[in-house]
Formats: sequence, C-alpha cells, structure tokens
Amino acid sequence: MPYAIPNLRVVAHQPKLGVPVLWWRSVGHTHTAFAVETFLDRLLEQGGKDAVEGRLALLQDSPRHVGVLKKVAEIAGWGTPVAEGRQRGVAVHKSFNTYVAEIAEVSIGEGGMPKVHKVWCAVDCGVAVNPNIIRAQMEGGIGYGLGAILFDSIDLGDNGAVRQSNFHDYRSLRINEMPDVEVAIIASSEAPTGVGEPGVPPIGPAVANAWRRLTGQPVQRLPLASGLVA
Repeated sequence: MPYAIPNLRVVAHQPKLGVPVLWWRSVGHTHTAFAVETFLDRLLEQGGKDAVEGRLALLQDSPRHVGVLKKVAEIAGWGTPVAEGRQRGVAVHKSFNTYVAEIAEVSIGEGGMPKVHKVWCAVDCGVAVNPNIIRAQMEGGIGYGLGAILFDSIDLGDNGAVRQSNFHDYRSLRINEMPDVEVAIIASSEAPTGVGEPGVPPIGPAVANAWRRLTGQPVQRLPLASGLVA
C-alpha cells in the first residue's frame, strides 16, 4: 500500500471454498484496490479531508501516484461544482508497475442503479510506446470494470449448479451504458510497463465512492445490482 499510514495492521483470512476461483482481468488488484480505496475514502470523509487532497498528503513518498492523481483531478475539474443530482468519486492504484487514477461522475439512474456519465483517467505507464493503444486499453478496462461492479454476477442454485448460461441471464454492461471516457497519458522517461489490465482496478472504487457521497450508503457488496434491484 503506498499510503504513509503509521499505525497499520494487516490481517489476511483465506476461507476454503467449494467453488474454484480462477484468473480475472487485473487479477487480485481488483478486490485489493476496491477494499483499500473505498475504506480510505470513508476515513478521509470522517476526518473532514478532501478525497484528493487527503490522498496526496499520504502519498508524498510515491511521486508517480501523486502525478496521476494530480493530473486526473486537473482534467476532471475536481473541486468545481457538479451538476445537480450527481457526485464524483476518485481512486488511484498501481498494478503491473503502471499507475492509474480515475474519477467517475455518477447519478441515480433507472431502477435506482448508478448511472456513470463520465470517467476521467490519468495513466503513467513509463514511455508511451503507442498512445492510441494505451487510451484504448484504459477505455476497455473501464468498461470491463464497470460491468463487473454494476451487474456481473454468477449465482449458484440449490443444487449447486450455476444459474447463468449466456448473456440473456448474465447481465453485463451494454453499449448505451458506457460513459464518456477522457484519458491523459503522463509523459515519462521510465521503462514502459503494462496497460492491458491497470485500467480496471480504480473504476470500481471510484464509482462506489461517488455512490456513497450521492446516497450516504457505502458499497460493501458487489455487484451493486444485487443490493439495489431484483
């Protein structure tokens, strides 16, 4: 964890599950980033700290985290008024030696579900070998992550069989639900690093943090659809 928190205790529990868990885009960074960034956001709010400024104060030993966080706050106009009925949430995470910060603007949509209007993204992946591919991967990772935190669910029936069989009963993000995405690539002379997966981890907590500000309810169960609509 990049945050300079002096009083820190980390405990891990590894439950035994009857369902095998395999690989997923951005692997363990998905749930790790979600847990850290949503919990820290709640602590900053309770401490009366701004979500961006509070993070920056704890990231002074990690200049590349600071760089993407400052850039995404700049392009999103963090701190400026948001349209009525909307809120913004922020998250930053390093995965595969690539640093990504994202801000999501969210309202309450149809069926009480979050509607994500726009996502701003800043990425530091070292030397930008192909900027078009970097932007495409950030956009794709954001769409993939949004589908996961909003809808994607695999459920087991009473007999242990998976209920979902195809996209008619496995809800995912639809093209009309994809938000506008703005990507800023940080100029860097560091060695180039991966971009295929790092766009995914910050989007979940960014949306969840916006949703908490909007509704007053922290998100502690995913996907969001499981707790909001039938």
